[in-house]
Amino acid sequence: MIRRAKQADIPQILNLLSQVLSVHHKGRPDLFKAGVVKYKPEELAEIISDDTRPIFVADDGGVVKGYAFCILQQHKNDNILTDIKTLYIDDLCIDEACRGQHIGKSLYEYVLSYAKEIGCYNVTLNVWQLNEGAMKFYEACGLSVQKIGMEKIL
Repeated sequence: MIRRAKQADIPQILNLLSQVLSVHHKGRPDLFKAGVVKYKPEELAEIISDDTRPIFVADDGGVVKGYAFCILQQHKNDNILTDIKTLYIDDLCIDEACRGQHIGKSLYEYVLSYAKEIGCYNVTLNVWQLNEGAMKFYEACGLSVQKIGMEKIL
């Protein structure tokens, strides 16, 4: 079952956040710290209560097997961007022990359905080049490159 995250989900979400950080730290230890998580429990509690930043979880009998952190974006009265509503997937993770069970696909399709329901023009996300598994997953879901970030390490 996919649903909005609740305060009671915070410990399990924190565990999944640490899995994501581990992947990023292993791939880019120059950018990502080890042994930390993206949000503190009180920050997660605030996000869960914010309707402009919905978190969806894949719940299997009280066990959170994955999540999708989303952010509603709209550029009203912007000088160059059109006034479209976008649902940005800030983070999507499936528990390492549950991968290959199509939970990610179900979670992603739920996010797409939610975005359509609330009148979004598109769904966007960023993926680090080091995360080849995620890139392949998103391509298999039908996403295509919108823009590319580049760097030169000095």
